[in-house]
Amino acid sequence: MNRADGAGPVALVGSGEFLEVMVPVDAELLAGRPQRAVFLPTASAEEGPERVRYWTDLATAHYASMGVAPVPLEVLDREDADSSELASQLAGAGLVYLSGGNPGYLANTLAGTAVWQAILQAWRSGAALAGCSAGACALSRLADDFRRPGRYSGEGLAVVPQLVVLPHFDRFEQWMPGLADRMMARTPPDATLIGIDEETALVADGDGFTVRGNKSVWRIDRDGTRLEFRPGEQLTVAATAPR
Repeated sequence: MNRADGAGPVALVGSGEFLEVMVPVDAELLAGRPQRAVFLPTASAEEGPERVRYWTDLATAHYASMGVAPVPLEVLDREDADSSELASQLAGAGLVYLSGGNPGYLANTLAGTAVWQAILQAWRSGAALAGCSAGACALSRLADDFRRPGRYSGEGLAVVPQLVVLPHFDRFEQWMPGLADRMMARTPPDATLIGIDEETALVADGDGFTVRGNKSVWRIDRDGTRLEFRPGEQLTVAATAPR
């Protein structure tokens, strides 16, 4: 990972953010950390205020039910992302969570902003950092608009630069046949393409990647081979030097 000593874990989640099925993963991420979860619905901003409200309401109820203080951070565009007031709310977080929507929009909105720098500071100081679906893509090497490729730069935020993520992997190719092949063609030679099933997380802590949740994570090799990793198993990928 692109990390510093003392940084918290990073969870890349295939789907299921803020649902009961993911409580064990969130509880693990928050263990021994401040019981304060800051969550950003940024990736859903293009879908309108009702969708943003859906995510903030769902997350607020989810964390409150766990006895965790919920902190919705409505960063919806780059102006919001450069707000020092919003950035200040990342202080003291035990978990920072990027929920679903459009990966390219999320990465493009946060990159190089005050809020993103505050997120990195919180993570490097020990907070857990999680992204689900679009959020998982944005934390990896590549993040684009799957439905309209090329709309954004395609660059992810690269907290985990050695990975490129396909979320909803057990369903995505039903929606977009051939997507894995197209993503493999774009995956840099020093990165690994992985598929993360729904209700499943790949948690990076230290130098290891461990599967959590209900289903599987898949390593997709250049020759098309798909190697399955079940919950509790570790995924090994080539290391990439921090940038």
